[in-house]
Amino acid sequence: MDIQALTQYFLQYGAVFIFVIVLLEYLNLPGFPAGVIMPLAGIWAARGQIGLGMALLLALAAGLLGSWILYGLGRLGGHVLLERYLKKFPAQRPVIEKNFAMLERRGAIGIFISKLIPMVRTVISIPAGVIRMNFIKYSVSSALGIFVWNFFLIGAGYWLGDRAISLFS
Repeated sequence: MDIQALTQYFLQYGAVFIFVIVLLEYLNLPGFPAGVIMPLAGIWAARGQIGLGMALLLALAAGLLGSWILYGLGRLGGHVLLERYLKKFPAQRPVIEKNFAMLERRGAIGIFISKLIPMVRTVISIPAGVIRMNFIKYSVSSALGIFVWNFFLIGAGYWLGDRAISLFS
């Protein structure tokens, strides 16, 4: 999805579009890069179409919902998928087990930090579900990490305007 198409959707659907597109991005679907989507939401807010606080709130709600969906997938069927994957790629077992152990050791702090790392921030929800991390701790640490990430990118669009797109795309 290119910038012109995203801009057109922002103009046509407004705040609902912010929620939906950020939700899809947090579900880690291809074609929805945060480095373009979030600054555009900030630019849209700066132009007076929506307040910065509302843009941040919508992005936080969408990010949490997307994270909860992936957490639920990990919790419900993650072990089965993981075992299938490891049967196919047994050499990956030590690395995956090491990462799961780190997540169990670091807990909520590990989730918070992971939510600040591109690519990792969306997929970390699945292993958190697989290890059955406490949902409240997971949600709070996710919300904090999502807010920091979204504030940085949406804020860049808000304060830097159209120049922000060239920085993040």
